[in-house]
Order: sequence, then structure tokens, then C-alpha cells
Amino acid sequence: MKTIKILGTGCPKCKTMTGIVQDVVKENNIDATIEKVEDIMEIMKYNVLSTPVLVIDEQIKIKGRVPSPKEVLELLK
Repeated sequence: MKTIKILGTGCPKCKTMTGIVQDVVKENNIDATIEKVEDIMEIMKYNVLSTPVLVIDEQIKIKGRVPSPKEVLELLK
């Protein structure tokens, strides 16, 4: 099972990324847990300056932009 974290303080881009990731996981029956991290101190532990950030299995995959559904699917395969 994959562990997915979306780091962001709740801005529109963060919400968009969360929706895309949830849709991709659901539509493709991917075994994953999705965690939304909004605590700024927790986000700072990842040493990133721009949000949203997509973290898969504790590896930063995307930061500072919203990915396409296709890109998310590729990262989860």
C-alpha cells in the first residue's frame, strides 16, 4: 500500500491537488492512504518552500504546482 501525503495550508492549488489525487486513487483502485498535511511545522520538516507538495512513500514527487491526473497515475504505478 502506498502512503500519499499532500502538503499545503489549504490554498486553492492544494485543494485542487487533493481532489485530483483522490480521484486518481479511486478511479484506478489504487491501494493507498491519502493524508492531508496542513500544519506548517509538519510541512517545514520536508524542507520545501512552495506548496502544494505531493509526497509518495516519504519521497517528494511534485512541489509548487498542480499535476495532471495522468502524471499522478504515472507516479503511483
